[in-house]
This record gives sequence, C-alpha cells and structure tokens, in this order.
Amino acid sequence: MSVLVPAPGLPPAIVSFLAAARGHSGTRRLWCLRQLWADALLDGRDPGSVRVAPYALIRPGQDPAARLAQARAVIVRAGWQAVTPAVDTTGPTDPATRPQLERLFAAVARGELDGLVAASRTDISPYDAPYEAALRRLRAGGGFLALALDETAP
Repeated sequence: MSVLVPAPGLPPAIVSFLAAARGHSGTRRLWCLRQLWADALLDGRDPGSVRVAPYALIRPGQDPAARLAQARAVIVRAGWQAVTPAVDTTGPTDPATRPQLERLFAAVARGELDGLVAASRTDISPYDAPYEAALRRLRAGGGFLALALDETAP
C-alpha cells in the first residue's frame, strides 16, 4: 500500500482526500487516489479542452449501451469532449489483456486523450491490485479515470 503524505501548500480539498485515505486500504483509499489524481490533472483546465473516451467492459454478446450511456452522462455533466467509445467484450479479464483498454492507455500516454470514463470500477477491475495498477498507469501517462459510480468493494 502506498503512503499518502500531503506536501506543503496543497489545496485544502487535496489535503482532505489524503486525510480520508490515510490508514485505509482497499476501496476508500482507491477512491481517494482516483479523485486526487483526477483533480490534480484537471485543476485550472477549461473543461471543453479535456478529451476523454467512454469505456465499457462487457461479456461476449452483452449490449454495452447502458454502460456507455452512464459514462457519457458523466462526460456531458463535466463538459468534456468525448471521443469514440471503446468496448472490450472479454468479460472480467485482467485489464492488461484487453485490446481496447490497451489502445486507450496508449492514447493517453501519447497525449491524444486526457482520460477514460467508465460506468464503474468493475469496467477496469473489481480487484484492488489490478485496479490500482490501472490507475497508476493512467497517472504515469498523464491521464485520469472518472467513474459514473464511486468505487465499490469487490
């Protein structure tokens, strides 16, 4: 588990996120990380300049429309630019094995996207370790993840 220590001069909202995460593992800490990193990336940016991709993970034969609609609602409320949605039909597999998610991670790393928007954490992973790895990968590439629904325990 990573240690969250506030640096001097951080905005009060970020200090609050860090305080809420301190001493916690799992769901609450991951929510704090996701929010902290997204807020830091978006702070002071014109929402209309933020490019995001709606993303959904479904089982083979399942319709992605409902999950993508939830992601698009977040995008509309935030005033972000939506790019072409991406859908993986692999079901709940390791995030590293999903071709569309990999394509989006690469687009973030190249600066073509600022972030991903999904209906819920389960679109990435219901398990803490792969979910956190995905959050860290997005952050390392200069991106963020936004969710329609807050993190829930697996």
